[in-house]
Amino acid sequence: MSQAAGAEEDGQPLHVASRLHAFNRFELKYLVPVEQAAEIRDELGERMDRDLNSPVGGYGVWSLYYDTPQLRFYWEKIEGLKFRRKLRIRHYGDLDGVTDESPVCVEIKQRVNRVTQKRRITLPYGVARRLCDGRETVDHSVKESAFIQEVLDLIVRLNLQPTAITGYQREALVGRDADTGLRVTFDRRVRGRDRDFHFGTPTAENRFTIPPHMSVMEIKVNERTPHWITDLAARRNLNLVRISKYVQSIEAFGLAPRSVFHINEADYPPPPAPIEQQRQTLLKAGAQ
Repeated sequence: MSQAAGAEEDGQPLHVASRLHAFNRFELKYLVPVEQAAEIRDELGERMDRDLNSPVGGYGVWSLYYDTPQLRFYWEKIEGLKFRRKLRIRHYGDLDGVTDESPVCVEIKQRVNRVTQKRRITLPYGVARRLCDGRETVDHSVKESAFIQEVLDLIVRLNLQPTAITGYQREALVGRDADTGLRVTFDRRVRGRDRDFHFGTPTAENRFTIPPHMSVMEIKVNERTPHWITDLAARRNLNLVRISKYVQSIEAFGLAPRSVFHINEADYPPPPAPIEQQRQTLLKAGAQ
């Protein structure tokens, strides 16, 4: 037990604020070309605000996923179980300069029927690795105790191990007025790797797991999706997709056979080059 927890049980005031955060949401996902995503983002900007944590151009999101040697969490997703969980460590921002003191989130993401639930705790990266890789109890407050124990139980009981890293550039918009529970994100340059699991690895080799000219658009709401959002999706012929960046990485690196949910590059060819660019290419080919 941590010193902070002992102090509270002794009747002394607890000075360590809880770093635990939890929320429930419904999520809708679409796969859209980057150019169209920019148009949709601009249109949404007329009724939504840019997330204060989302600068122009977006911010990096990197996640290290844990799974069993038999890829239990992967198969639960493929089989569409009504209750399923994933454990990950997530870092926001660039990976340059990541140290043991850099803040990260240890997160359990679970699906209960159609509702996505997330519970996470913010820890220094070195402490998070002691918890998830070293399987050690780390200092925590009483309010954080149940979550810490759940993480340890999952890791030890299921023998979880680092399995894949995903990364992408995210831009985020948040609703205003009556739509305060609305959040829309655009994730582009979705890539990952199946080795070199330390965030600070200087020469890690990532590869695109979703075609680079495509982006993932997610609509996240607490309850109902605003009608004007569904109208926008219908007007632009957006089709819902069952896509998981973790599943995409597992299959892209050959850790499991490609499922019916896999995004194949052949199904999403890049847009044709402009006429002038094609002409220059032909001229160069003729000169050679």
